[in-house]
Amino acid sequence: MTETLSRADFRFFHRLRVRWAEVDMQKIVFNAHYLMYFDTAMSDYWRALALPYEASMESLEGDLYVKKATIEFNASARMDDALDVGMKCVRVGTSSIVFRGGLFRGDELLVTSELVYVFADPATQTSRPVPDALRAIFSAYEAGETMFTVETGDWQALGSGAGAIRRAVFVQEQRIPETLEWDEHDATALHAVARNRLGRVIGTARLLSEAPGVGRIGRMAVHRNLRGGGQGAAVLRALEAAAKARGDREITLHAQRSAEGFYGRLGYAPHGAPFEEAGIAHIEMRRALA
Repeated sequence: MTETLSRADFRFFHRLRVRWAEVDMQKIVFNAHYLMYFDTAMSDYWRALALPYEASMESLEGDLYVKKATIEFNASARMDDALDVGMKCVRVGTSSIVFRGGLFRGDELLVTSELVYVFADPATQTSRPVPDALRAIFSAYEAGETMFTVETGDWQALGSGAGAIRRAVFVQEQRIPETLEWDEHDATALHAVARNRLGRVIGTARLLSEAPGVGRIGRMAVHRNLRGGGQGAAVLRALEAAAKARGDREITLHAQRSAEGFYGRLGYAPHGAPFEEAGIAHIEMRRALA
């Protein structure tokens, strides 16, 4: 497996910092932890593909099992080092998928890894051909393509997918009563949904008219396993573009306080005092549409 890898060989990186519990008596990372680093990075790799792992494997009627994992050491990582784990899919066979990994401290390559997975029937753990859809996703990601799309439309067209992700996030995860989640505005709102390459809706929001020239965005929901992957921002920008196209000059929204930083990074500013809505702390935020 000896080879020269550089950061330029990878599209995907997972950032971590070495913890005290991971170093040994030599004050360097204990060798078994390097495999954990690569395995942890693989979880983030699936997020980069916009694929919630469990639901995606279920829809593909299979699962992945590690067949082989090898590690080659060049240099050691030490306590409190900031490390970047690069991962890439290098080959998809009939039933196997090969990933190459590189662990970097800055530009210095410390450790390389090869992980071989087999796609198999979860009931019998016997190998199955890698689905064409999954094969295409790996190829597209490594080619630099976007892993999800955003579309807008009415409730009749998008309500099934939008409703499913809203129920999962608001009703099941946040325990908001069903009676508060669904209202008459869904029928007249413009909805936006983000779909991954398996066609699954992974994010949504809706746009209403608050007042002449003012739009209100709400019901923003992103699959819990994919937050931070850009789907929420893309949905928000799609609805902002629609609002601007119809002549709105400003967008307002009620942000959960836990998401205030997310909206702030996208140009929204707090307005007024915090308040409670559906038992959750909120604050109104606004953004002018240039």
